[in-house]
Amino acid sequence: MGRKNKKARSPRGLQVVTLCISTMLVLVLLGMVVFSILTARNLSTYVKENLTVTVMLSDDASVNDAHMMCRNLYHRPYAHNIDYISKEQAQREQVAAMGSDPSEFLGFNPFSATIEIQMKSEYACRDSLVWITKEIAKMPLVTDIAYQEDLTDMVNDNLNKVNLVMLVLAVLLTCVSFSLINNTVRLGIYSRRFAIHTMKLVGASWGFIRRPFMRDALMVGLIAAFLACLILGGGAYALYQYEPNLILVISWVELAITATAVVLFGVVITMVCSYFCVNRFLNMSAGDLYKI
Repeated sequence: MGRKNKKARSPRGLQVVTLCISTMLVLVLLGMVVFSILTARNLSTYVKENLTVTVMLSDDASVNDAHMMCRNLYHRPYAHNIDYISKEQAQREQVAAMGSDPSEFLGFNPFSATIEIQMKSEYACRDSLVWITKEIAKMPLVTDIAYQEDLTDMVNDNLNKVNLVMLVLAVLLTCVSFSLINNTVRLGIYSRRFAIHTMKLVGASWGFIRRPFMRDALMVGLIAAFLACLILGGGAYALYQYEPNLILVISWVELAITATAVVLFGVVITMVCSYFCVNRFLNMSAGDLYKI
């Protein structure tokens, strides 16, 4: 008798396994898109905050004057990081880069002291840089200001295009994911449509009939989401092992948000699909069940 029951339950178990695997694969793709969008946002911030505005100081500027100016700039809302490069440090860096010392035949140090300002990401655009450079140029001891204007525009344009593509891809994949999971759930409930009709004939309420299907959908969604999170977490760890510098744009916050999104999508989509699929068969007559 036990063997018969085991054989009777085996198709149902295989069906649940298939549903979990199918849902997991869809959630992995969905999680990859969410993770990519979050990473692209961090990458955008990282790139923008590494765009440097170089402020060149006059030869009359002392170290104390330069430090006072740096302290003043630190309190500005647009400053993310500030580095002071003295004339001697600039000379050492250029000698190391060129392999020769210009002061040997010029008789003096031709390099000027500079302050390198890295802007906050929201200020790293053409409009903001125009008024920021005008404000800095009015400060005493400033002789010139330089930044790569074309590079700034190119970075902002490319990042906007990437963000737009990722957003469109996320919307499309969400629709595709809902469709695939809906079809998978519908096939699982389709094989039990006569059991639904039998329970309806004996007077069971719709809520009572729907409850085990919703419970199964919750279980499938949680299992599929857990497996998808394991795969995504393993992929993120492999990326970190391959390129440790990715820690600059990937943090635990992005991983936690991705995992939360995967779990929510897995549970919500499977339960919503199960709810509507069960209602569809509950609304059918016995004759209609044989026609589908």
